[in-house]
Amino acid sequence: MRAAYIEQFGPPEVITYGELAEPRPGPNDVLVDVAVTAVNHVDTFVRSGAWRTPLAFPFVIGRDLAGTVAEAGPGAAGFAPGERVWCNSLGHAGRQGAAAERAVVPAERLYRLPDGVDPEDAVAVAHPAATAYLALFTHGRVRPGDTVVVEGGAGNVGSALVVMAAEAGARVVATARAGDAELCRALGAAEVVDHRDPQAAKRLREHCPAGADLYLDTSGRNDLEGAVDLLAKRGRIVLLAGMRTRPVLPVGPLYLKDCSIAGFAISQATTAELAEAAATINRLLAAGRLRPRVLSRLPLSDAARAHRMVEEGAGGGKIVLSVT
Repeated sequence: MRAAYIEQFGPPEVITYGELAEPRPGPNDVLVDVAVTAVNHVDTFVRSGAWRTPLAFPFVIGRDLAGTVAEAGPGAAGFAPGERVWCNSLGHAGRQGAAAERAVVPAERLYRLPDGVDPEDAVAVAHPAATAYLALFTHGRVRPGDTVVVEGGAGNVGSALVVMAAEAGARVVATARAGDAELCRALGAAEVVDHRDPQAAKRLREHCPAGADLYLDTSGRNDLEGAVDLLAKRGRIVLLAGMRTRPVLPVGPLYLKDCSIAGFAISQATTAELAEAAATINRLLAAGRLRPRVLSRLPLSDAARAHRMVEEGAGGGKIVLSVT
């Protein structure tokens, strides 16, 4: 089969597009004919070695896929050949990746694709939407009536955060470029602040007169001084991006207001947590509430180029790689 893989850690140029032996499913696995895969920042961390995780070379890159079931092991009898499926947790902790014509997926990490949902849309939102779900519900403990601040509300993760938080009954205050304000409001934001406004911090405080109950920064800038200042009593900050940032933490105000900070990486999520997120993602996909804003489409043979685009912030949205 054709695959995008690496045989050593390094820059995007270490990615090879070529022939590998087709994988075989174990008793609790499903063999999937991959139609499309996506490229995430975490994929670049694994490829470069910045995030060390058990893997065997040659290592097929990539987390996310959408495709159809080719074969199911006896312990994965719930899946039948020809069913449309998706996954967002390959390429980590010893699991080979998704960027190949065929991939083996543990049955507990595989989800059916709802009727009428485009596989490209599903694979493009799978990682950011699962990140948003875990940030809001598993780690952020969002409740109806909470004020939730989403920094970067028009991005891949940010837009999913806005949709899910608003649907959960929270009041969402988002930051975005002025040109994206209407998009954020259409997704469910009650207020939108232009993040380029020199008075953005003041505007956020005006829109959160009682403080923010939950604060999430999708940009990874992680201005903890500003975030802690904005929090309400017992407010929460969830860190979900910015692996290389080293912000200052104002400890005094944090504990005097009974506030807390939780960090998480989706790669550490349990299969039960991922399945819970997938159920909500499928429901919102089927309802048309989750859709990628912009897609950059490339063939799987351009995987190295796609990784470079992600690292340089190019592409104007989510990059998906067509496999078939």
